[in-house]
Amino acid sequence: MKILVCISHVPDTTSKINFVNGDSEFDTNGVQYVINPNDEYGLTRAIWFQEQQGATVTIVNVGGVDTEPTLRKALAIGANDAIRINATPTDGFFVAKQLEEVVKSGDYDIVICGKESLDYNGGMVPGMLAGLLGYNFVNSCTELTVNGTSAKAAREIDGGKEIILASLPLVIGGQKGLVEEKDLRIPNMRGIMTARTKVLTVLEPVAANNNTKAVKFEKPVLKSAVKLFSADDLDGLINALHNEAKVI
Repeated sequence: MKILVCISHVPDTTSKINFVNGDSEFDTNGVQYVINPNDEYGLTRAIWFQEQQGATVTIVNVGGVDTEPTLRKALAIGANDAIRINATPTDGFFVAKQLEEVVKSGDYDIVICGKESLDYNGGMVPGMLAGLLGYNFVNSCTELTVNGTSAKAAREIDGGKEIILASLPLVIGGQKGLVEEKDLRIPNMRGIMTARTKVLTVLEPVAANNNTKAVKFEKPVLKSAVKLFSADDLDGLINALHNEAKVI
């Protein structure tokens, strides 16, 4: 069984976010990058298939040379090899087209994506990729088992979960629940040393349209300072709630 895990290179959640060039581009200065959390759940599940069912696990990323430390971390966790498509991920369709070529040439049985990336939360790539390939697709996937050429998956729905049976090849959009948080892996020294010798193939991008363009980003409006009232100033509190907050 051959598994391809799509890895996004995203800012750490503790990073301070700013924009430049008229708020049209993300400011990368001083930002620490990590494996997209949804992708990390998928990678951990793929490593389970590797250990339990003899699967081979390849990771892939669309990005520049700056993403390679993230790929090396994924290799240290246990992936067999890595592919970097040397292009800036401008929009979801462009990324899906690049991944389509990798999947076709590698003849993968399962493609594991995160249901969305932590930076732009577009949630477009897994579904687009499945559509381009004509593969079965399960989004918001929280469970995955494989028996021969058949897969059993569960996904979140309103008020519960849905159990799905599908034949391979299959694309999933994974999320928290695909593995338990306690099962996520931290690279050990042996894994880090081994990752240095694993193959990281760099491919040039195929021609693809950029169908969308980010015009401007806006950060949430800062919350105003807390206004405190003494315990005996009930009239002042009621006046503020009525005339300023307008909630009563």
